[in-house]
Amino acid sequence: MLGLIAAMLVLAGLPAAAQTLELKFGTTNPPGGVQFLSAEEFVGRVNAKMAGKAKMEVFHSGQLGSDGEMLQKLKLGTLDMSQPSTAMSNIAPEFGLFDLPYLVKDRKHMACIAEKIVWPELAPKMERQGYRLIGVWENGVRHISNNLRPIVKPEDLKGVKLRVPQGTWRVRMFQAYGANPTPMAFSEVFVALRTGVLDGQENPYTNILAGKFQEVQKYLSETNHIYTPSFPTASLRRWNAWPEDVRKAMLDAGKEVQPWTYEVAAKEEEDTKKQLIAAGMLFNLADRAAFVKASEPVYELFAKEVPGGRELIDRALKLADSGC
Repeated sequence: MLGLIAAMLVLAGLPAAAQTLELKFGTTNPPGGVQFLSAEEFVGRVNAKMAGKAKMEVFHSGQLGSDGEMLQKLKLGTLDMSQPSTAMSNIAPEFGLFDLPYLVKDRKHMACIAEKIVWPELAPKMERQGYRLIGVWENGVRHISNNLRPIVKPEDLKGVKLRVPQGTWRVRMFQAYGANPTPMAFSEVFVALRTGVLDGQENPYTNILAGKFQEVQKYLSETNHIYTPSFPTASLRRWNAWPEDVRKAMLDAGKEVQPWTYEVAAKEEEDTKKQLIAAGMLFNLADRAAFVKASEPVYELFAKEVPGGRELIDRALKLADSGC
């Protein structure tokens, strides 16, 4: 008891600046990518709202670990926030919905899915695993680059050693197309492409440019195979210990950044595409109908293996037409 009292007296004597809540936000995205830009925007808004009571800092390019490693740190309470995307399916299998090719029609459709499915149904599943969802932002619309050939139809991917994010359904999707998918942290991809360990990768244009993959990749194929959201996520252990005004600031900023990131991402997508082509990448449009047809087995597997998977697919697709 005497020790506790002594510790309290020491804390009471600390200057106010020493009691500022220091928060870390980790992302695997490098500077220039949409995820990094949205993380920066969020952190700036949180810091402004807290006016010195709390200070958050972004750590980019996997400085705090891969998405999987950071999710583990969140669960243990040794990290404040991270920004997973595909890796969320390792937390709750229902998040594999966003790895189903050609499911999300556009950003308006994604906003509806966030409102009707993510927040009321998937966010509670995250909490039961030790995570607190802060927002639903964007990773981007994904395309394929490689050094072997233009990818026009799924059969062009046969045997291609392709890097994919660390998520079960992305692997299954590219296996269905005939590729040889290899899950790998984003920070390791450039070297793997340069040394020939991998033939190609798939990412939004902004990530391709931010990762400088145009320096080690020849062909750029616009496949639009997946729209990937990102899910800024806090450690539930830390969340429960934060003051109410800090939590409110984070939720408010998370909500504000959603339309902001959609607007920025749409502009960045077109700009970075032009930069990649100008850098010398050989561009082609893929056969969407052929890829949609080849994707049917992935939908069937999801419907079979994920509890309520078929209903989840149907509801998400319906929102594309009916809206919110």
